[in-house]
Amino acid sequence: MLDEFLRSQDGVLTLADAQRAGLSQAAVARRVRSGRWRRFAPGVYFADDRPFTDAARVRVAVWSYGGQAAASGMAAAWWHGLTRFAPDVIEVTVPRNSHGRCHDGCRVRRRDLKSADIVELRGLRVTELALTVVEASVRPRRNVKLMDGALQRRVDLNALWRAHLRNKGRYGSPAARLLLQAAADGARSQAERLLIQLLKAAKITGWKANYPVAGYRVDVGFPKQKVAIEADGFAFHSDSEDFHHDRIRQNAIALAGWQVLRFTWLDLIEYPDRVIAEIRSAISAR
Repeated sequence: MLDEFLRSQDGVLTLADAQRAGLSQAAVARRVRSGRWRRFAPGVYFADDRPFTDAARVRVAVWSYGGQAAASGMAAAWWHGLTRFAPDVIEVTVPRNSHGRCHDGCRVRRRDLKSADIVELRGLRVTELALTVVEASVRPRRNVKLMDGALQRRVDLNALWRAHLRNKGRYGSPAARLLLQAAADGARSQAERLLIQLLKAAKITGWKANYPVAGYRVDVGFPKQKVAIEADGFAFHSDSEDFHHDRIRQNAIALAGWQVLRFTWLDLIEYPDRVIAEIRSAISAR
């Protein structure tokens, strides 16, 4: 039983696990003294005969705060498979009335989560998928790519709104609301508005919004330089028909002698300086 705990729990176990496997508290203490087990917090141990993986690090962090703690934010996103890499700092959500000091490598959020917002995944309490997406998408800044990817493959927009509304007032709530609004069907028009705001802020002139080119209208056109700028919303709204139509449209514009630059919502939000630099380079080269 002890070996099974260690295999299924990434080498991490609690005192309760050890006792269920037939070890006394004194036997656990002997393993710690001999260096076979590492003690991370009261009642939380790691068997030191294996690599200390990211999964072990997340388990230790969460279990160190007791049975009501849950991984949240980017730690929960990684546990759900929404991101490739585990965060350096593990976010843990604990009840408001919990006590205890913050452990190294952890960030504690104190709030009472509803039962609908907690799941047990591979033996670890984590925030439920929808709430995880909503929260992780604003950690440490607006992570449009994470929300967009989840909407394409894992969760629907209504579930994200329900999770958001159940947890209003939490850290990052206003930023999450803006992202959810942007993920609605009007995301493309919001992306166009963002593009225009960036152009105005950068004092770039000579452009026209919704400019006609080759029988189509581009979001922003530079008639003199023949440069067309297109702003895309969230990818989860796109289907194969939209994709096919966009390619026909873009080819027609290019055959009319125009250079086409496309920017996503992620580009406009996260990398505005890069967007402006690419636009400046395009219009100065023609």
